Amino acid sequence: MFPPSPRPRVGTGSHHVECTQEQVRQLRGPVSVRGELRGVKEKRIAEFQSLLSEPHINLKVLRELCFNGIPFEGGIRCLCWKVLLNYLPRDRSLWDTVLQKQRETYAHFLREMIIQPGIAKVKFGVSREDVTLEDHPLNPNPDSQWNTYFKDNEVLLQIDKDVRRLCPDFSFFLNPTDYPCQLIMDPENEYETLRKRVEQTTLKSQTVARNRSGVTNVSSPLKSSASNSVGDYDPLPNGSEAHWEVVERILFIYAKLNPGIAYVQGMNEIVGPIYYTFATNPKSDWKEHAEADTFFCFTNLMAEIRDNFIKSLDDSQCGITSKMESVYSTLKEEDEELYLKLQEQNIKPQFFTFRWLTLLLSQEFVLPDVIRIWDSLFADEKRFDFLLMVSCAMLILIRNQLLEGDFTINMRLLQVAIHIEIHSFGDRADAQRYRRSDHGTISSKRCGPRSHGIFTPAQSTSA
Repeated sequence: MFPPSPRPRVGTGSHHVECTQEQVRQLRGPVSVRGELRGVKEKRIAEFQSLLSEPHINLKVLRELCFNGIPFEGGIRCLCWKVLLNYLPRDRSLWDTVLQKQRETYAHFLREMIIQPGIAKVKFGVSREDVTLEDHPLNPNPDSQWNTYFKDNEVLLQIDKDVRRLCPDFSFFLNPTDYPCQLIMDPENEYETLRKRVEQTTLKSQTVARNRSGVTNVSSPLKSSASNSVGDYDPLPNGSEAHWEVVERILFIYAKLNPGIAYVQGMNEIVGPIYYTFATNPKSDWKEHAEADTFFCFTNLMAEIRDNFIKSLDDSQCGITSKMESVYSTLKEEDEELYLKLQEQNIKPQFFTFRWLTLLLSQEFVLPDVIRIWDSLFADEKRFDFLLMVSCAMLILIRNQLLEGDFTINMRLLQVAIHIEIHSFGDRADAQRYRRSDHGTISSKRCGPRSHGIFTPAQSTSA
């Protein structure tokens, strides 16, 4: 009879403990899992790099890869977003030309729109006088440059108030950018920053607040509600500017170029995650141009969702009302019991889905999770149908609470941020999407191991 094998020992020297084989496996398991996950991650990065290095990018394959999450490493996410948002063409040979042209165009916008009348230098090709007989600050003519300047101030003040409280749980937007706009910040020229323009104006932001929602406030309790005034921030050194100032400039230029919609509260929540993603690009040559690249990607995205911000279109076929009602029609097909409960309590989708759909869930989750959700949203060819399914999945995941609650409890539950781990509704939303698809675009097989869900937190998004 052989003696029993000695138990494995854990420790070094004279200090050790004896472990059973099961305990050893438990100790070794996490290491093994981490190794496997590392291998999967490296394989995915290699797949992205291989695809993005091809002369002509296969957009269908790129969507399939991106839907299950985009790696942060090597600036892959930034590059994929630029392709998915139609900023970069699929033909790689055109990238340098497109980027140079677009960035020069944005520099032109800066020269034309971020200057106060009367301070531009002749060397930049713009010459104006502060006050003339024909144009002066008291001129009531709608075409007066001074009148336009004062109207722009109203828009600027609302933008300024919103961007200063952008993602208050992260310090990123309060930090100075590594690449301040030299055209504006260069001490040799006389261009003023928008921050100084706000400080110098006598208008009060409270008098120009423009609330687009009507039914519900687009601000979320998930965000800090403390309003920040101009004086709440420590001044940065000369020649420096904070990231929120860059976002402010992007939104102001967009408002100037799109007077029909201008700026509506909530747009800051759309541009914020895009700028954050580009401004944290590990590749400095791309990071340097985060402002211009963000502007054009934001503009392209707004071209798809701008109808949601135009109140006069609310009840049209392309308006936000029909989209909100689609959430309930989807819910009725997926969970009729829950749908009937909400109908019985007269809880309309307008009471809570307005913010979800208009802001693309950017206020329902923390920034890293928002970025991860947007990987899938941008990758989906029918991205806004998928957004409806995600919204429906969020409701189903809290169905037990909703079925047990009365009107007051359910309204409170739906109008505050729903605290759900994003991986918990990823599979559910994708299952709905797959059942409704014609199987002609993106296969459900690309979603990887079903046990992990399609939504895993974004990588390297610390602020």
